[in-house]
Amino acid sequence: MDEIELREKIARIDERSKSNTHRLDTAEKKLEESEKLLNTIALVAQRQSDMDGDIKEIKTEVKTLTSKAGKRWDSVVEKIIIMVVAAVVTYALTKFGLGI
Repeated sequence: MDEIELREKIARIDERSKSNTHRLDTAEKKLEESEKLLNTIALVAQRQSDMDGDIKEIKTEVKTLTSKAGKRWDSVVEKIIIMVVAAVVTYALTKFGLGI
């Protein structure tokens, strides 16, 4: 190989090196962007998990509250029935002269 061929070969190698450096820089930027995206996705997943826990807690509390309201209503209805039965029995006893 003579000097001219060597210079041409070195020039081609130098161009390829510059091209490869540019491609590596671009790949590094894309990798950094991908890492940022993955971190963001992980954060969103964690927040969704936290929200799922909060929703389950809220559902449990709502069920507890509605259960209490239902129990109170049942208690009120039971007391009204007892009062009505007591009034009917008292009326019947006083009507038939068995006054207390």
